Amino acid sequence: MSRLYLQILRLVALLPLVAATAAPQNITDICSLLNSRLPARVSFPGNPSYNLSRTSYYSGFERALAPGCIFRPENATEVSHFVKLVTASGENGKGGKYGNPNLSTPKFAIRGGGHTLFSGAANIDGGVTVDLRAIKSLELSQDRKMASIGGGAIWSDIYPQMVPYNLTVMGGRVPGVGVGGYSTGGGVNFLNQRHGWACDNIYGYEVVLASGEIVYATASSHQDLWLALKGGSNNFGIVTRFDVATFPQGLMWGGVVRFNYTKSNLEAQAKAFRNFMDPKNFDSAADMGIILGYTNKTFTIANSLFYVDPVVNPPVYEAFTSIPSLKPNTLALTNVSDMVVQFGKNLPPFLSQATQLVYSFKNPSSPEVFSKMIQQWETDIQSLASVPGMLSQFLIQPQPVSNGTNSLGLKPGDTDTVMSVITAAYTNPGDDAVVRQRLASIVDKHERLLRKQRLYIDFKYLNYADISQDVLGSYGMNVKRRLRQVSRKYDPSGLFQTGVPGGFKIWK
Repeated sequence: MSRLYLQILRLVALLPLVAATAAPQNITDICSLLNSRLPARVSFPGNPSYNLSRTSYYSGFERALAPGCIFRPENATEVSHFVKLVTASGENGKGGKYGNPNLSTPKFAIRGGGHTLFSGAANIDGGVTVDLRAIKSLELSQDRKMASIGGGAIWSDIYPQMVPYNLTVMGGRVPGVGVGGYSTGGGVNFLNQRHGWACDNIYGYEVVLASGEIVYATASSHQDLWLALKGGSNNFGIVTRFDVATFPQGLMWGGVVRFNYTKSNLEAQAKAFRNFMDPKNFDSAADMGIILGYTNKTFTIANSLFYVDPVVNPPVYEAFTSIPSLKPNTLALTNVSDMVVQFGKNLPPFLSQATQLVYSFKNPSSPEVFSKMIQQWETDIQSLASVPGMLSQFLIQPQPVSNGTNSLGLKPGDTDTVMSVITAAYTNPGDDAVVRQRLASIVDKHERLLRKQRLYIDFKYLNYADISQDVLGSYGMNVKRRLRQVSRKYDPSGLFQTGVPGGFKIWK
């Protein structure tokens, strides 16, 4: 047999492999190829499972997007297979950027809980949405000090499984929040004042990189990636498992108390919160918020009061509980799981159009600063009274006390930092511009006041931020420079910068 003939045979034998790993030309190709490789994992427009996934997002902005298909993997290996198909690298291809310099990579989105408000955070128009919610396992370590949680799990599904062990983990405070986006964005929880941000308490991440390689990032292995994922969001890979710290937790106390919206009550709230945030009054078991609302042209006041020790009416809240309140309230001793369900009843199950802006600042020496901010919000939000379905919320709460094990750029141990969020929800897309402009104007006025008082902090909490805010830049240039170095190392072709266009990007 001639050498030429043998070479031809080898080339013929390779043809199926080349065809199998060639980059798909468009979304239809990648969806069809994915469906052929992983049957029952891909759904298409018109399919009931596709419609169910698309309509289950919390925000109307996300529900309005229509991906070319939805891929629902069940483990890290299937996620890896997807990434390799998308990049057209497979097991052999090297190619140029994204595996083939002559073809563009299909765009995709990564979905966990789908609770973010702005468009494109966890869904995509015309691309592929990777819905991780089937990766939802929970496994406790032998000593029960660590929980391994699937990257697509929902916190409100995890909590009930922890109750029999008198344990909890640091996750979302309302139902429906996903593990993935929450944990890579920071994480606000009842235990923040005692243990730091939720991301401060993650031991390890199972991550699918842009190459399709599956790595395990910890403080001792891929340490740079481990640290970057603590606030760096979806810029480095797809996290398919989080190994998180567990905490002993029996009953906790808390709930929501409502008040008449009067000048005297507002002044009392401002004074009480200012004193609550004074470091000399710090109580690591206490987490609370002042919730000001505007619905149907009516203003409301409420407090969310939480105490992670089983103490009824703890003294730290006396200044709030002594304010005459409306009956009934929901204050009670209960477990974390039930507290999350109960607290969630204060929020709409879904929103149509919605936007929110976040900012942070130091606790002022006088409650007058809070009073001025409240008055500004009250005056300006009424200009949106004619917007159909308009409701707004002004939330004032303590910022988590960082323990420094993150990429947020915050000083560890600060107990006097306040985080505020202003949200607006409404009915019609045609009102997007006027609502966004008004909210931006209110926040701008608040920030100017805070800068004048030398209280403003240039930090934006990712999970409460709007896409218009420079979240990653607010971590500081040193942190952002480090995050970019991690991106270059683990994603040299920039797949998670351009192939995944949604969310906050470190190269913008």
